[in-house]
Amino acid sequence: MSDAKPLDARARMIARAARELTAGMVVNLGIGLPTKVINHLPADLPLCLHTENGMTGIGATLPYERADRNLIDAGGAYVSPIPGSAYFDSAVSFALVRSGRLDLTMLGAFEVAQNGDLANWKIPGKFSPGAGGAIELAQKARRVVVMTTHTDRHGNPKLLEQCTLPLTAQRRVARIFTDLAVIDVTAHGFELCELATGVTVQEATEATGAPLIVPDTDIPTF
Repeated sequence: MSDAKPLDARARMIARAARELTAGMVVNLGIGLPTKVINHLPADLPLCLHTENGMTGIGATLPYERADRNLIDAGGAYVSPIPGSAYFDSAVSFALVRSGRLDLTMLGAFEVAQNGDLANWKIPGKFSPGAGGAIELAQKARRVVVMTTHTDRHGNPKLLEQCTLPLTAQRRVARIFTDLAVIDVTAHGFELCELATGVTVQEATEATGAPLIVPDTDIPTF
């Protein structure tokens, strides 16, 4: 595996995930790793970012000393407005979600199953503030992608044959971005699409807790 530091591997994952966002999309970036995608987007990319606490049209995150401390995303990060930014209450925000107006949502995950099941809101025995908007987002967005480390801090796979934690949504995840690979969820299970620089097929396969379909072609790297 690459000698790059974990932060380098994480930064590559975030930058690769940012390429999933294309012009014209309406996109929600979930709490955690996905919100960091915003700082990897081209400044002139015409898309609309949504946060469920009541804003569309979101610019780069800002440090405390430069921020308008009235403007935060759902994860509490300070964000900046752009021309055309709009502000609204939670009823309007979730009406946008529930009516299917999100082209894509990018969420974090504790576990993803090979059939696309997602678990990302609760680990039994540990404090959780609640499901938040994740259940609505995962069920109503037109496309659901996940960004997560391939394994947890103990080295256990997060990509599994079946989720063991309470589900957020069933059969909704289409693609997974990890620090090791890009993996699609297909009718036949997990399919390897890309590898992180320095990561081998064997390493990605061994870190996955379900069969990993490997194509018979050269695998792109990121």
